[in-house]
Parts: sequence; structure tokens; C-alpha cells
Amino acid sequence: MSSQEIIDEAHPIEASLPTLSKLGTTVPTDVDATSVASTWLSSFSKFAETGDVEGVTSLLVESDFSSSLLESFNNTTASSSVSLYWKDILALTWDLRTFEGSATIKAFLVDRLADAQIQNVKLSDDIKPQLQQPHPDLAWIQLLFTFETKIGFATGIARLVPLKIADQVEWKGQSIFTNLDNLKGFPEKIGKLRNPEPNHGKWEEARRKEVAFGGADPTVLIIGGGHSGLEVAARLKALDVSSLVIEKNERIGDNWRERYEALCLHDPVWYGQFPYLPFPSTWPVFAPAKKLANWLEFYAEALELNTWTSSTVTKATRDEETKLWNVVVRQANGQDRVFKVKHVVFALGFRGGEGYVPAIPGMESFTGQILHSSQHKRATDHAGKKVVVIGSCSAAHDVCVDYVDHGVDVTMFQRSSTYVLSAAKGLRMLLDGLYSENSPPTDIADKLNMSFPNKLIAGLSYRGMKAIWEHVDKDIIEGLHKIGFRTNKGYKDSGLLLTVWKKAGGYYLDVGGSQYLIDGKIKLKNDSQIAGFTETGLKFDNGSELSADVVVFCTGLSDAHHGIRRICGDEVADKCKPLWGMDEEGEINGCWKDMGVPGLWYIMGNLALCRFYSKTMALQIKAMEEGLFSTRYGGSV
Repeated sequence: MSSQEIIDEAHPIEASLPTLSKLGTTVPTDVDATSVASTWLSSFSKFAETGDVEGVTSLLVESDFSSSLLESFNNTTASSSVSLYWKDILALTWDLRTFEGSATIKAFLVDRLADAQIQNVKLSDDIKPQLQQPHPDLAWIQLLFTFETKIGFATGIARLVPLKIADQVEWKGQSIFTNLDNLKGFPEKIGKLRNPEPNHGKWEEARRKEVAFGGADPTVLIIGGGHSGLEVAARLKALDVSSLVIEKNERIGDNWRERYEALCLHDPVWYGQFPYLPFPSTWPVFAPAKKLANWLEFYAEALELNTWTSSTVTKATRDEETKLWNVVVRQANGQDRVFKVKHVVFALGFRGGEGYVPAIPGMESFTGQILHSSQHKRATDHAGKKVVVIGSCSAAHDVCVDYVDHGVDVTMFQRSSTYVLSAAKGLRMLLDGLYSENSPPTDIADKLNMSFPNKLIAGLSYRGMKAIWEHVDKDIIEGLHKIGFRTNKGYKDSGLLLTVWKKAGGYYLDVGGSQYLIDGKIKLKNDSQIAGFTETGLKFDNGSELSADVVVFCTGLSDAHHGIRRICGDEVADKCKPLWGMDEEGEINGCWKDMGVPGLWYIMGNLALCRFYSKTMALQIKAMEEGLFSTRYGGSV
């Protein structure tokens, strides 16, 4: 299928795309991207530095296209209006916000532009302005720029589209991104600012005292020593904010080390780098879980992060008079230590919730073994037995492949359709240019990636999904359909990314499991829903039965609020905002920002998301500690 065919088959989700037909023009063949970008940025600088809202908005496309993300998905026809977005991360809003449409953006600028005191706007030296044409009917000039506000240093990214005005082509901003990078007066202590002093024989004792927090309290207590907790700790340490990570397992990395043996990352190495300490060039493209576990332990040691293992947080309450959190930590020796801290970070990820096992009639009568994938260890535990795996996403495929590889009879029960994308080809195609062997530096790639509003990503992802579905992954998809495996095209036909943002599941990044199904090595059952358990297996609504000695539920996790509820109680948990999923602006709910309770934070997501947003979170905490934080746009501190 050609790119033109994709365009001709307009989908409602493409309404956000600034197509050339909407703009009423074509792409000039002789455009000088640097000249256009410099001219536009010069005007932007003049207006922004003087707080001239009318001037800034005159540089943007006129747009009355504005709707919630869900409404835009549910439109039956694509809008003929050109979309306009301004996405801000802390720089102007002290929040994570995406504004859509001329009126909304103008109101935001009236409230925040003058107060931000923007100055020193310059084209970035990292990447030159570039004319990009991802599809025949889409074109923009992308430019990166730096600027200062009264409190920090920031990066901006603008995408300019061509408009035909009075027989002349004018380039106007269609998507603007502003991101706070660093605080003035409080830079990260890295690179040239690292500790220059030699240390002769004092380091070990100093580290012991630092980790022990004898008679002292950290500013931030982090619950969970997985990648998210460690990355927040690393960011805070670079900003000179004391923190302590509490990890219930015996060793850092055990949250990966103790999971099922077959577990392996499906995200490639370039996408999963860690802040301050990238993987070595010998690192495999897809890291085994136990290798990643060892890396986490090494990372904590190399960056001198303060961690207590074999320890659990049993209770956390906020003193409304002192505004401090009283956090009770049960140590490895069984004794309790109470910390008084200003900030509590939940870094339990999606595993803040317990393994979800749906209630099915007759479970108590089943004579075999029932377990959740989080309890499963290795295929050889069930050698010589018949296994049914309930679920058809990543964990289910991994577990089934492992069973087959060890000669265990396994059947996958598919409850509902699954979005399938090949990791080696499809995912790499989506990430290529930003996260690959020859990609830009990771911090630049992250900003470029985050600069796209999710509403704009929706239309682009739909086109990417369609091209991959009908070309790159065509054989796999057709093979799955032949055996009756049910597939879908992702959330609202948007492919992978928005499926992750919305559901945090429902997909499989194929690293070989699909071919096992196609070849019949993994048996498939999906012709009817489960009616209940029998003593020897499962029975289904259509009257069929499936015998089993072991049933493994690969059915995801319960609500991430579970960890907050267990530690902080129902009253606090009920005040917290939703965690994960997208709000009306397309931003992720609750994570990395204000979650409704002062001093309480939650970080979750894959390696890439936590790498970027760990700094976003750390900057907010540092700004609060130094008295630089004012108010969030549309709300209070």
C-alpha cells in the first residue's frame, strides 16, 4: 500500500494532522529551513521577551479545532480545521499540560507569558532546523531553541507549517513545546560540576554514614528500588537533594531477578538507557531480566544512591501542622525507624497493584495449581504437566514460549483481541531516527519525542500502524489470523504508543511468540469464554472443556493505588488522582506531577519514560525546596 493510499483512506483519528490540503498549499521545493526558522524565531524572541501575547499568537496558525482526546477519537469525520498545540513541561506552567486551539493557548499565554520573563532565545546548536516530510501530505520545519525564564533554563521545539497567504507562503507554528531543563543557581552536579576533590581513605566511612541516616532524615523517601525509584534518586542526588530508597527485597534488582526466568525486555537498548550512566556498547539489543537486575544493583552502587534493602514501609501519615510525612520503615533487623520527610515518592510502578486474578466460578474445586504470572518462576516447575495460560499479551507469550522450549504441553486461552507489533522490525521502524544506533544523544531524542502532543501522535501513529500492519508485519498478522488468533489495531486504531498510555497492556511486542502460535507449538483456545473451573480443568460457555494441571493467569495487575492505600490509608488514597490513562489534554494521569496530596508523588512507566520524567519530578521537588516553585497553571502548589 502506498503512502497516498493511506492519505486517501482518511480516518477520524487523523483530524489532528496539519495536512497540506487543510493548509491550502504545497511544500516549496527550494525552502531554506535555517533561514525560515531564524526569521520565525527572531520574531518569537521579540514578542516573548516583551510579553506580547498578540505578537506570539500571530506567529501561530489560527485554529478553532479543540476537543478532548476521547472526543477527537470519536469524531466520525476528520476536521477541516488546522490543529494547533502548545505542550509545556514545567517551563511556563509548573505542570505537564497540552493546550489546543488559538483561544486556549492565548488564555494560557495571557496568564503566564509576562510572568515567565523569557529571555535569551537562541537556535539550539544540537540539531539544525530541518524540513521534514513524514508523509506526502505532511510537511513542517522543525527547529530546536533554548531560552531562559526567571527561574531556569529551558528548551523549545517548534514545528512550522506552510500557509498560503495572499499568494505567498508563510510559515506558522503548529506545534510548540517548552520544557524546563535546569534551575538557575542549582545546576546538576555532573560533568564539569562533579566533585573535584581527591578522597584518601575517607570515602567508605562517609558513605556508610550517609546511607545510615543516623540522627538525620532525608528530604525525600522513595518507596521501591526498581528502575523508577533509582532514577528519581539519581536525579535528586545530582540536584543535591537527599533521598533514601526503601526496597523490600534482599537485593536491588530482585524485582526483576525474582520474576519468571524467561522474562526479557522487548524494548531495544537505545530506548531504555539510564540517566547519567548509559549501557555499554556491548549491551544486547534486548536485555534479559536478570542482566537488567544486575545492572540496577550496579547502577545504585556506581551512582552512590542511598538504599535500604530487606526493608518495608509499613505506614505513612502527614502531619498537617509540620507539613511533614511521618514514615515508618521496618528494617531488616525487625526494628522500626520513623522518618520525617517532606516528600514521599511511590516508585512501585504498575506493580503497586497486586496481580489481578479474576474470580471464576469453581476455582475452589480445581485440584490443580492456580497462580498469577507474578508468582510463576520457571517452566521446569511444571514438567510433564498440562498448562493453560490465561491471557494473550506479553507475559502470556513469554510464559508460553518458555513452556514449549522446555517440552511442556501449553495452551494459551485468549480472552480478547491483542495488538501485535514485531519488536525487531515494527517497533524499530517506529523508533528509528530517535532511538537507534545512529540516533541523537538520548536527552535530545527524549525532548524531540516528548514534544509531540498525544493528539498529534494519534494521527501519526495510525498511519504508522497501518503501514506496519500491511507491509512490515503482514506475514505475521496473516499467519495469526489463519489460526484464529484475534488481533486489533491498538487503542482507537492508534497502534502501540497510545495503547500503552491508555491501557498499559493489551499488546504483544513480538519477539518470536507469534510464530510459535502459527506453527502450533503453542496451542490456542479462544472460541468461547470461560464458564468456570472443573476439578480437572476449565469448562467454557460453548460446552467445551480443557483439562489442566496448572492454570497461569497472565491477566495484569490491579489498581496502582493499592500501594498508596496499603501504606497511607483509604482517606489519602481516595484523594489521589487517577494513575495512568490519559486526561482530556492527552497527558498521563497522576504520574510525575501533583497527584492531589501535598508531598506525595508517583512515578511509573517503562525505562524511557522514567528516564525523562524522573528529572521532571526532581526539578519540581528541588524548586519547592529552594522556594522557586510558584503555582501550577490553573491550580495551587
